[in-house]
Amino acid sequence: MLRLPSLLLALCSLLPVSSLSAAPAIEAIDDDRYAMELGGSRIEVRIRDRVLREKRDILLDWVVYSTETVIQYYGRFPVRTVDIDLQVSGGRAVRFGQAFGGSKPRLRIVVGENVTPEMLRRDWILVHEMVHLAMADVPYAHRWLLEGLATYVESIARAQREYLSEDFIWRNFIERMPQGLPQSGDRGLDRTPTWGRTYWGGAIFCLLADVEIRRLTDNDKSLRDALRGVLDAGLSMHASASAMEVFEAGDRATGVDVLVPLYQKMKADPYPVDLDALWRQLGVTYDGNRVIYDDAAPMAHIRRQLLRT
Repeated sequence: MLRLPSLLLALCSLLPVSSLSAAPAIEAIDDDRYAMELGGSRIEVRIRDRVLREKRDILLDWVVYSTETVIQYYGRFPVRTVDIDLQVSGGRAVRFGQAFGGSKPRLRIVVGENVTPEMLRRDWILVHEMVHLAMADVPYAHRWLLEGLATYVESIARAQREYLSEDFIWRNFIERMPQGLPQSGDRGLDRTPTWGRTYWGGAIFCLLADVEIRRLTDNDKSLRDALRGVLDAGLSMHASASAMEVFEAGDRATGVDVLVPLYQKMKADPYPVDLDALWRQLGVTYDGNRVIYDDAAPMAHIRRQLLRT
């Protein structure tokens, strides 16, 4: 067993002390494989290439804080064991990720050979792929649920750990969510498998659901509670399910009917979403230079809480 130097401590100036946790013990299995226990789950990491093994410490710290981000959001890690296969490419950033199911889920992440601690701190791909582990294997028509959920949750989860600023989240949502709105000729989310509708259309669904659950429960419940209920129902990547089964489990967990009715509205038809009106209701706008908040807006209390719990 060995305890590696923690990048979290080295970067403490970037994060509040409350967001840091003690580094877990990391077991060196052999020259390129390492294992750690986090949240009751075993995370095994294989660093395939020599140039990446030279960056072992910062890569393993990145795995740790990405895993802890997912644990904080879901209350536990979605699966009991996972293999993370780190492969090298050119460049300075994390380039690509894939999640694979089966009896022992696996993540394949492609990392630039010149990656730096700062670039890893900005990375969204590893958390995105880990979020996939928390959702059942759904039919291809529901791929928007997998990708939209991961797009939304990785942003919210990292903001709740204060890895991303409030301004960053809202600027990103305001600028990019319109890519998920239905275009001419589009149908519902189940029937329009374009990139925009899959990733950002799915993220719009998640935001609408999160806001509505919070509104109906006076901020007592959220999409996070629904997704924890989905895990409690056994609908992680180990299981196969339809979107309706997932949403029924989520609604049972929150005690309010939000996910199923919203899915029925958005699955087959190009359900109109007025994002500009939603931003006004939440009390947030972006003028191209800065994010402006209106705490007198009708749902400003929901906006403020959304990035906290």
